[in-house]
Amino acid sequence: MATKSNLRQLREASGLSVRELARQIGESPTNVSYWERSGQIPRSDVLAPLAKALGITVEEVLGEPKPRRNVAPGGRLGQVFQQVAKLPRRQQDKVLEVVNALVAQHQKEKPANG
Repeated sequence: MATKSNLRQLREASGLSVRELARQIGESPTNVSYWERSGQIPRSDVLAPLAKALGITVEEVLGEPKPRRNVAPGGRLGQVFQQVAKLPRRQQDKVLEVVNALVAQHQKEKPANG
């Protein structure tokens, strides 16, 4: 399913004129105007520079919601999980088994201690 571009609103929200946006992405103002009027999505080679010029993600240029940022744990736990992510899949699975068992045990104990 094709997504319609809302390039004009994105450009105006970033405070750029058609000419300035075109200059920043190396395209003609005519192309930028065409994409805005028609709702057509620009060529794939233009999407990344366009997103950068507008200060948004390519997904937002395509009309998709801004991707959620996964929040990783910080501190020592975050460091350990980063190291675990570098392990082979089989070892990652073993770590997950242990972590899941500890979490399940904690959830069973929580009502009794709570």
